[in-house]
Amino acid sequence: MERRQLIDGRRLTAPSTVRRIDLLGVDEVPDGTMKMAFVDGTDQVLVVNVAGTLRAMQGICTHEYFELDKGFLTGETLTCALHLSRFDLTDGEPLDPPAELPLAMYDVVVEGGRIFIEVPDGPLPVNE
Repeated sequence: MERRQLIDGRRLTAPSTVRRIDLLGVDEVPDGTMKMAFVDGTDQVLVVNVAGTLRAMQGICTHEYFELDKGFLTGETLTCALHLSRFDLTDGEPLDPPAELPLAMYDVVVEGGRIFIEVPDGPLPVNE
């Protein structure tokens, strides 16, 4: 599967290869919950279901290494339980310090009752 990347709103001429990664069953993430999945045996991806909308993001806080599935969901936000940094679930942007970097967000595809993410080929993109 190929997808063209955008940089500063400009389309790159060379297509990039995208990989589709199977994370979880849709039934494993009921409305109002979140669940951690693992990619390549080590990278953590958090899947969140808010009002029937599934979102996927890096599973570790950008401020300090801490698993975000131990945090709190409130509407469209996720609060890290370690230092109470809060993130917008629509775009990953930090809303409260001490986090300054946004969470890496991944494109979600639901197919056959499974939740997949589509990411560029290679290491899973994360912000740290």
